[in-house]
Formats: sequence, structure tokens, C-alpha cells
Amino acid sequence: MALMQVNSMPRMTILAAGNGDVRDCLHALHENGSVTWNGINSVLRARSSDWSARVIHRTMTRSDAVLAHDGVAPAALLDRTFPKDPFSARSQFANDLFETPADVVVLSIQPDVMNALCRHRADGHLLYAYDLGNWPDEARNWLTQCYGPVPMLGPEESMANIARIVSRIGERKPAHILVFNMSATMPWERVRCYRGLSETLSERIRRFNLALIDLSRSMGISIVDVDAVLAGAGAAGLKIDPVTLSAQGCRLVATEVVDILEQLGALDGGSAG
Repeated sequence: MALMQVNSMPRMTILAAGNGDVRDCLHALHENGSVTWNGINSVLRARSSDWSARVIHRTMTRSDAVLAHDGVAPAALLDRTFPKDPFSARSQFANDLFETPADVVVLSIQPDVMNALCRHRADGHLLYAYDLGNWPDEARNWLTQCYGPVPMLGPEESMANIARIVSRIGERKPAHILVFNMSATMPWERVRCYRGLSETLSERIRRFNLALIDLSRSMGISIVDVDAVLAGAGAAGLKIDPVTLSAQGCRLVATEVVDILEQLGALDGGSAG
């Protein structure tokens, strides 16, 4: 697949649609006000590659919301003042995942594994109330009055949604599709008997990871196997929380992305069309 060339240096555009996991690994990781990992271009430079990457990051609430929204946020949401966060009303309803030209599109199962949505009681639109515990009382009361809870997604529903997203992306322009799975290692989980215990986060992640393998078989998309990459290098020392990786963890995952792109032939030749 021929990628873009700028000033005689080939450059790929990567649309990273996800949250901290894809942003930190591919764009940059900031810790305590400093950049501790400078993204996928660090891997490309280390390999003396002619290629560079332009990474466009967009947040993602959940796959069902991406498919349900038509690109226009309800006026009632735009008129409200939300706590400052990365999930503004406009970003939640944007259609840029399907409209932004990109050579590589990177998705993640993380939003479907971890995010809970709510549904508007009148018109049915979906909303992600990010960091709800820190909302002021007035905003939380408004949310309770106007919205009802939506069940968490299961692996089967999630994969069906991701398949539809991949198909819609392919209708616009052929692109390499990569999907991050999640590390199921939770150093703080020490469960030895599961009787009477509800599903743990590590169990839920494993179920989604297995479902993603089946989706890869059926659609030919590439899995960025975060779980295997971190397990092979000692996950306990590479994870800050269930989603956030250390700078070393980000480097390992970004290296895996470059390995996949090389295997797909995306970096062959350095020529562009």
C-alpha cells in the first residue's frame, strides 16, 4: 500500500482512535509535566527508517456510540457547561473516524471493556459521563434526570460493532487496520478462589482478547498484542494502572506496531503514490 510522501521523505498518517493506551504509545507519554516517551517516530528513527508518522489522536467513548452518532452533537449538550475533559460533547459525536484520510487506523478494545454509557430518556442518544464523581451536584442531578444507564458491552457485541466500524472505514479508502488488545495482568489481583466472586477485570479483558482473535481470523485485521508484549517483558513493572503503561511499556508496544507495519509491507520501498 503506497503511503504519502512529503519533501522526498515518505510519511504515513496514523489515525489513533482510542484513549490513553493508543495515545501514550503512538503519540507521546507525559509524566509529571515531562515527555517520557515520544511515540512511534522514536521507533522509526531508531531503525534508521526513512519513514515518519503523523499521528492524529481522537478519543473514543465506545464502539456502539461511534456507530450510533451522526456527527452532530445535540444542541442541548452544546448549551451545557461540562467539566473540562477529553470527552467534550463535540468530540463524542464527531464522525472523524470515518472522514479523516489515513494510511493506518488504530483502534482499541479498551473503551468497550471499561466504559459505561448512559442514554437520553427522550431522543435515545448515548453519552459518556467521564469522571462523573468529580462533576458538580447540579450537573449530576441533570444527568440523572435526563439519562438512564446503559449495560456494559459483552465481547460478542463489541466485536460485531468493531467489524462494522472496520467495514465503514474500508468504504472510504483502503487502510491498514490495527486493534490494540489489553494486558490482562493486574499485579494487585491475587484471587485464588472465584466462588461467589463476580467477574474480575482481568477475566473480562481475557474474554475480549479471545473474541478479538476470532475477529482477526474473519476480517484479516492485525492485533497489536499488548497482552503478549507486556507479559514477555514483565508486565508488573510496565503498567501504572489497568490502562496506562510506563514509558518502557509504551516503547515496547510502539515497536510492535512498527513490526506489524513492516510485516504488512506498509514501510516497503519508501515510495509513495
